[in-house]
Amino acid sequence: MMNHTPKFQYFLFAILFLFVSGNADAQSDGRQQRAYLVQTLSRIANPVLDALSKNELKKQMPVEAKSESRRTVTHLEAFGRLFAGMAPWLDMTSDNTAEGKLREKYADLVIKGLKNATDPNAADFMNFNQGSQPLVDAAFLAQGLLRSPNRVWARLDATTKSNVIAALKSSRVIKPGNNNWVLFSAEVEAALLKYDGSCDRKRIDSALELLQNWYKGDGAYGDGPNFHWDYYNSFVMQPMLLDITQLLYEKDKTSEAKLYDLTLNRAKRYAAVQERLISPEGTYPPIGRSLAYRFGAFQLLSQVAWMQQLPKDVEPEQVRCALYTVIKKQIEAPNTFDENGWLRIGLYGHQPGIGEGYISTGSLYLCSEAFLVLALPTNNKFWTGPNKDWTAKKIWLGHDVQDDHAVD
Repeated sequence: MMNHTPKFQYFLFAILFLFVSGNADAQSDGRQQRAYLVQTLSRIANPVLDALSKNELKKQMPVEAKSESRRTVTHLEAFGRLFAGMAPWLDMTSDNTAEGKLREKYADLVIKGLKNATDPNAADFMNFNQGSQPLVDAAFLAQGLLRSPNRVWARLDATTKSNVIAALKSSRVIKPGNNNWVLFSAEVEAALLKYDGSCDRKRIDSALELLQNWYKGDGAYGDGPNFHWDYYNSFVMQPMLLDITQLLYEKDKTSEAKLYDLTLNRAKRYAAVQERLISPEGTYPPIGRSLAYRFGAFQLLSQVAWMQQLPKDVEPEQVRCALYTVIKKQIEAPNTFDENGWLRIGLYGHQPGIGEGYISTGSLYLCSEAFLVLALPTNNKFWTGPNKDWTAKKIWLGHDVQDDHAVD
């Protein structure tokens, strides 16, 4: 068997990538766009999951960061964030299609990864409680678990389940700040409630109460008492609020319905705003911190589309075309990946100056959160409907559109 070099392997992958995606341009249809997104997610995930499945993530993953201290937290960042974005797709019913086989491959790699990441004797055992950052990524790991109950959690062996629970509980020693971090504690407790049968309910209730107090109107929450111009309503706050309130609603439809409905309606408004932020060219305003998370900025829009809860004036096909264009534009920027396929810091290509002191290679895998729509079946209107222009594209082509109004 030939032993190809990594560069040659990625050259072959690029050829396959283009072949599978077909004419991945503005004229491609929903089927081709889905194929492109699946292959893009595969390209992002391959280095992380392959290395972790072999207990070699710490050995293989490069660490680009301004601070050497990030080396102790970056591996959980990469795995937790990547898993959170892939999880709904992984949880789809298994089938014998090419995509189904690929999905099964990655579910198996994630299962191996969870085993190695939470086994205290494994080389890739991850940091869940030293410093403050591990609380953040324990929460993203919890988010992945909440989103994949059937094809990931249910297939873990008993020892790994016990290790995962212990790892999540160990993050409780970290006290969250008075900002979006309260949701990280709450997300961890939500996963423990679902899979361990118990949780620290005060952490959940406190976070939900604070977020209600921080609501600023028109679908947006403050990151703490103050409002910030950034994408944290989509990176963290609204997706985790949906995760938590939906779980509580499923457990008690009588007492939790009002809060879940309120959370969902606010999320729908924010998703409508996000759709309008995407320019005709597939760019968006580079405002606020953590821009190196790239198209992860549109997690909430993708999540609301996946839930089939888009506002009535926002059609699934226009969201598909908008997200596809954003992802394609950024992923194909030169130097987005290093020579071995690992993500590099930047919004468009390699731009180290965009990376704050808390950003490292592992942080970048939050971009996977934009792929939640892949959990919609291939026969869903989201994929089968004709291409449609999104709002900004319609406007700047001179087409008529509905007026836009704020909500309470």
